[in-house]
Amino acid sequence: MGKFADKIKANGKLKEFVHCLLMDPVRTRPRFWLRLLQVFYLKRGRKSVIYHSVRKDLVPFRLFSLGDFSIIEDFSCLNNAVGAVVVGNHSRIGIGNTIIGPVRIGNYVNTAQHVVLSGLNHNYKDIGMSLVDQGVSVAPISVGDNVWIGANAVILAGVSIGEHSVVGAGSVVTKNIPAYSVAVGNPASIIKQYDFEKKEWVKIC
Repeated sequence: MGKFADKIKANGKLKEFVHCLLMDPVRTRPRFWLRLLQVFYLKRGRKSVIYHSVRKDLVPFRLFSLGDFSIIEDFSCLNNAVGAVVVGNHSRIGIGNTIIGPVRIGNYVNTAQHVVLSGLNHNYKDIGMSLVDQGVSVAPISVGDNVWIGANAVILAGVSIGEHSVVGAGSVVTKNIPAYSVAVGNPASIIKQYDFEKKEWVKIC
């Protein structure tokens, strides 16, 4: 399968043809016939739940994996067209979240309502060309274990959030957040970190 995929990628016209077969060029989502087959290629863990209202723009040529006992809440949107989307075990993706790969989310992660994690950016630098014709760039997002992300937060491409960290509601995370930190604001900055010697959360000036 890998060699076949490489041949398709190497042939521009063939790649365009196959892409058109799989993806609706106007709606920019998998065609209806492909969505009917998702039950065969989506990786789902034990007792995982994806609510019926979730928009699953998920294709077979990129990985989608949802771990054991994890939940994708109503009205969320999942998109792995440009990068894998992987959610660990015992994680809960909140109502109305948007997750565009490449994104990897750890175990025991909770996201509140209307959180955006997007590993995709639209290119814009050529002012002689329309934005829609300039393509996209991607950079992976990584969310460690035991992370809590508050409502309406936005996690930008290329950001890594360390384990047991908290992102405050409405924050826009543009830079990496180390483990055991609390970050808030736009752009998000660290206001607390856990001090293992003092065994307490310490404010950052």
